[in-house]
Amino acid sequence: MRRAGFVSELPSRRRRDEPIVPMINVVFLLLIFFLMTAQIAPPDPFDITLPAAAGDEPPQEADTLYLSRDGEAAFGALRGVEAVAAAAQGGTVTVRADAQAEGAALARTLQSLAAAGATDVTLLTEGGARADR
Repeated sequence: MRRAGFVSELPSRRRRDEPIVPMINVVFLLLIFFLMTAQIAPPDPFDITLPAAAGDEPPQEADTLYLSRDGEAAFGALRGVEAVAAAAQGGTVTVRADAQAEGAALARTLQSLAAAGATDVTLLTEGGARADR
């Protein structure tokens, strides 16, 4: 039964020229993709300037032992002798030594790595070249 004179109409919604929801969905999908595929690397424990070397062979992935210009060694959260011993456990070690570090400190670190059981030590240099020991 209808009432006379009563018209039930919903207000018409105005359609947008360009829908924004699909664009927001694409942006969120891209954001999730980049977050899932990115490698998050911890910051270096020291400000290190790598020595220059000729060559274009990229370094191999390995555990990294940092050597500051003062001769201090760092491996993860460890410092000093404990850092050198922990880095040598895997057998393969990449050394990131500062270009201003003394050669004697680097030599002592390499000897300590060899004594702790490191079998493959790579010195990382600027330009992507390697100096194997």
